[in-house]
Amino acid sequence: MSGTPEGPAHPEPPGIPPARPALTERELRDYRAAFRASRLAMALVDRDGLVVAANDSLGALLGTDGAALREQAAADLVDLAADGRTWHAYREVLRGRRSRFRCTRRLKHPDGRKLWAEVTVAPVPDTGRVLLSVADISERRELQARLRHLQMHDPVTRLPNRALFFERLSAALECAAAESVEAATGAAGPTEPAGAPEPYRSPHSYRSYRSHSHGRTGRIGLCYLDLDGFKAVNDTLGHRVGDRLLAAVAGRLTECADSAGYTRSGGHLVARLGGDEFAVLVEDSTGTEQLADLARSVLAALERPFDLGGQRLSVSASIGVVERAAPGTTATGLMQAADTTLYWAKADGKARWTLFDPERNAHRMTRQSLSSTLRPAVERGEFALEYQPLVDLAGGAVRGVEALVRWNHPQFGVLPPNRFVAIAEEDGSIVELGRWVLRTACEQARQWQKDHPRERPLFVSVNVAVRQVWDSDLVADVAGILAETGLAPHLLQLELTESAVMGSAGRPLQALQALSDMGVRIAIDDFGTGYSNLAYLSRLPVSVLKLDGSFVRGFQDQEHANPADELIVEALVQLAHRLGLTVTAECVETAGQAARLRRIGCDTGQGWLYSRAVAPERIAAMIEGTTPLRV
Repeated sequence: MSGTPEGPAHPEPPGIPPARPALTERELRDYRAAFRASRLAMALVDRDGLVVAANDSLGALLGTDGAALREQAAADLVDLAADGRTWHAYREVLRGRRSRFRCTRRLKHPDGRKLWAEVTVAPVPDTGRVLLSVADISERRELQARLRHLQMHDPVTRLPNRALFFERLSAALECAAAESVEAATGAAGPTEPAGAPEPYRSPHSYRSYRSHSHGRTGRIGLCYLDLDGFKAVNDTLGHRVGDRLLAAVAGRLTECADSAGYTRSGGHLVARLGGDEFAVLVEDSTGTEQLADLARSVLAALERPFDLGGQRLSVSASIGVVERAAPGTTATGLMQAADTTLYWAKADGKARWTLFDPERNAHRMTRQSLSSTLRPAVERGEFALEYQPLVDLAGGAVRGVEALVRWNHPQFGVLPPNRFVAIAEEDGSIVELGRWVLRTACEQARQWQKDHPRERPLFVSVNVAVRQVWDSDLVADVAGILAETGLAPHLLQLELTESAVMGSAGRPLQALQALSDMGVRIAIDDFGTGYSNLAYLSRLPVSVLKLDGSFVRGFQDQEHANPADELIVEALVQLAHRLGLTVTAECVETAGQAARLRRIGCDTGQGWLYSRAVAPERIAAMIEGTTPLRV
């Protein structure tokens, strides 16, 4: 092919069907003129991909003239062979197998300028050629970039916002997963559709990460923090000061990341996730020590007071630190772990960083599982009671038993009370569970009384949570259960912790008084571990003090005994007796401890020296004397 776009020898201009009906010579000249004068850069390309004709607008866009582009490969002019999928789509249009193709390319002008171009390739009917058009969309891209920046950045701190943070995190995880597949199989990772409009494509795509993946560790690190007490700043000084504080905090976080070298490597992102929550994402983490150093530097940076135009403020932060292998990790899973770890940092005292602990998290997950299944477990009959003897220290006879609840969990096995009672108190299911324990224990005590008559029947001691006093009519429950089971009130003892009864007033005090008037004995459990305010003993309807096991454990062998422990216990016993109370010592494990408690004047003992908590039939054997105590 030869000639120029001018003159009759020039090939048919683009977009002109040769027949049906045939164009007049004037119409052909008009089309040629429109092609040459069009501000849209265009070229007519043959099936081999060579330029047949190009207008001057395309020449100007590429820094030359249209005539100079003839017989050049169109794909080279606009970089259509840059990736496999784009090249394939272009070739499909040339072969007539695809009707249209559009992509966005970054082109370099001969004067050094970079420009964004939207390239469209479409067949010209009945000519065997295609029309390639190139539109300069640099201004549109710049506008879209500005709009995207506004959309993806926090206006207060100028940091990336939550949306950009999750986009970046997801892209990093996608890249790591793709590289893992490539390393294992040798197959190329995914690429984005060649025809996707580039202005709407994420700048943090897999392809952009893959282009500079040298030195990647395949691990992701995250420091997730929020400010301790920030709400007080907003409430007392106003949101304007609060915003200035957030901006200042953002600056120090960025400085910490910069000083750690993350900015130079491009492997970090400091973002404000909302409110007073911030995150520092560390791609290609080298380990938890790197993240710990970062967390420590952040805490140190925030400890320095902030001078905000005459307002001098001090804040601290709690930080959750998570580090894990990127393959197999999801953005949601990573953030859940970070959120949990941040909660631990706050629960542990604030102004600190805490590293994610899988074992602690497993315990938390178990706790959630227990909480969700606790209420129906009562209905399913998954709970059972065991009983531990309360022994007369002077004579060695069993005087009563303490009922201890166990959960026969279908997944976790037999669970002791310390695994679920606190959960039951939090969600309120302790009321239903406590009512079941009370009824079951009273029924069992009455059954022992029927089956094994004795001059002094066993009493049963049942633990009561303070929420049972507040959230249920405990007095009515006890009265009804005693009436149903036929158990005498003096054979029931209710145990409440010292902290639960300390300062009792109103309904709790009225309930305790009513129970005492009914004849039920009231015991203070774990005495000595709470407020230790002895004055309240004379004001409450208490019958029994149960000394906390920490006192008894101090009664070791005589050679290493602490005399102060014995003096304290002796004084407590004497005080209790003067107030008309009996005293039970918990956690009695040795004969020496029992002897010293007996000498001091303690009334009853409870512990492994006598028996562990056992099934009801074992208690019956003790009553009959067929199973002796261990003493």
